[in-house]
Amino acid sequence: MKIFRVEGVIVKPNRVTPFSKDVRALRVEDAVEKVYADFGGQHRVKRVHVRIASVSEIALEETEDTIIRELSGV
Repeated sequence: MKIFRVEGVIVKPNRVTPFSKDVRALRVEDAVEKVYADFGGQHRVKRVHVRIASVSEIALEETEDTIIRELSGV
């Protein structure tokens, strides 16, 4: 599995919230879908409110997410 960093903003009527999220996925499309699903399930944010600015593949050492590090075996 690869690790992707997805960056963007959540646009709501009264505020704009930037985000950066590291996810494990096989393809860029899967990483974007995972971000949409996480924000919808955990934060009740609709997909139309999430604006993704960039998706980049990162090395395991660059991730700040401890769960991703544990799942990757380091």
